[in-house]
Amino acid sequence: MRRRFDRMVFGVSAVGCLLLVMQIRDVQGQATPSAKVSAAAADDDIGLIDVKQSDLSQKQIKDNWVSYNGDYTGRRYSAMTQVTLANVSHLAAKWVFHTQEAGPLEMTPLVVAGVMYITSGNDAYALDAETGKQLWHHSRAVTEGLIDDASSHHNRGLAILGTRIYMETDNAHLLCLDARSGNLIWDVLYATGNKNYGATSAPLIVKDKVLVGTSGGDDGVRGFLAAFDAQTGKEMWRFWTIPSPGEFGNDSWPGDAYLHGGGTTWMPGTYDPELNTVYWGTGNPSPDYDGSVRPGDDLYTSCLLALDPDTGKLKWYFQFTPHNLYDYDSEQTPVLVNANFKGRPRKLIVTAQRNGFLYVLDRTNGKYLYSRQFVPNVNWAKGIDENGRPISNNLIPDEKGIEVCPSQDGATNWYSPSYNEVTHMFYFRSEKACNIFQAKTEPFQEGRTYYSTGLRRPMGEISEGSINAFDLDKLDFAWRDPLIGAAMAWAGVMSTATGLVAYGDNEQNFVILNGRTGTPLWHFNVGQTIHSSPMSYAVNGKQYFAVATGSGDLFAFALP
Repeated sequence: MRRRFDRMVFGVSAVGCLLLVMQIRDVQGQATPSAKVSAAAADDDIGLIDVKQSDLSQKQIKDNWVSYNGDYTGRRYSAMTQVTLANVSHLAAKWVFHTQEAGPLEMTPLVVAGVMYITSGNDAYALDAETGKQLWHHSRAVTEGLIDDASSHHNRGLAILGTRIYMETDNAHLLCLDARSGNLIWDVLYATGNKNYGATSAPLIVKDKVLVGTSGGDDGVRGFLAAFDAQTGKEMWRFWTIPSPGEFGNDSWPGDAYLHGGGTTWMPGTYDPELNTVYWGTGNPSPDYDGSVRPGDDLYTSCLLALDPDTGKLKWYFQFTPHNLYDYDSEQTPVLVNANFKGRPRKLIVTAQRNGFLYVLDRTNGKYLYSRQFVPNVNWAKGIDENGRPISNNLIPDEKGIEVCPSQDGATNWYSPSYNEVTHMFYFRSEKACNIFQAKTEPFQEGRTYYSTGLRRPMGEISEGSINAFDLDKLDFAWRDPLIGAAMAWAGVMSTATGLVAYGDNEQNFVILNGRTGTPLWHFNVGQTIHSSPMSYAVNGKQYFAVATGSGDLFAFALP
């Protein structure tokens, strides 16, 4: 049966074409944003959208994909069973949507009650998830004068609560939009005092708060995580990842270095409602390659933070790469897993880190339990000690340059991993590569990056990538699928209850494998490099897979 929709959206008739324009100008004098609702959209008004906290706390992902990772655990695991090992070969493209701001899409769609929400740059769209038909489009000009990551205007998606959706803009504004019309409700500038701030993440809703972070860790900003009231936009708390003078950890930041210390929070975290704890990764210290101006461990950069979502107070932290000299952010998704570990039931965090090691932590207290090197060419550290601290090889960048592995891009990066509760395997993408890192002390300047100074690839090096399946029961890799192709995709993975693993490969294919064996089952060439992480949803009893691509397109696939 076709899903039912209310016939009215806040009193707007379903007849004719509607243009909703909200005359709101931000503090930097940006172009006026607007929301457009098409005539076609009015025929299928989306008045049923009303996401409850219980929806966000769903234990299993089925029809609806309600947050960036699908649920609070970050597992990207779908409990749907319609597409199986036996019939996956019959998948076919059902529709393609092209965004107006064409460019590399890094977002993951949300789907609620058959309505899909996506982003491109500073724009947001609502689509019919069954047909790809546009329901509304909220348009906002990209910001001029940004630098580094923010200047690419990447946006990784939205958050939703009630009848509202939330998104970060390239210049670190938090927007609240009406989920049914795209109309702007409020707009909050949340990063000030340094024009090098930007934002590239999707927000995370926890209870009645919207949690957001920033980009700019390579550009001399001071990282933070902030929470805003979902109804009013009022700031509720802010946790600074670089401690102020007099606070624990500030000894790494002489003078005013703490104001430019990096440690940004540019990817969404995860949340455990039972422990009432948010887990959020932090980026590299700044300047990236020159550690002489930031002695010590450089807290709380390259860390996993456990925070109280009600107050923003720190519960514990774990630092993966102390005194990081190689741009090894710790923004990789902290995946929450309840499983037997070495014969004992534990509440775990599993994360593959940019520094080349996979970690298992106890998420109740941050205790280090296990680590495993997952690329063969790690040379920055000899290994990990019994407390989880790396045993450094003291490879210090200088003006001439020194070869360090993994590369700046890391042995893995922000693209999403997945944990499958049926196979007990943790799936993630890795890359084998090195860089020659150079360092020279330079002053911080607004409007410029703050790497101090640069890097290059070793002569003749060829990168090698793979999709990896780590068996949490055996604490060993079950299989690795090599990635072959001219272009490196920045594409995450997801898995399903039927044992499927989906991802984008390096040959412009959307691929599905057998999650137990790594055997290829199906692929579709999208004709573009994939820079995003896939998701799955259902409408009217039919399961779909969706993935965004590098030229501004969104593909949806389903069985006949």
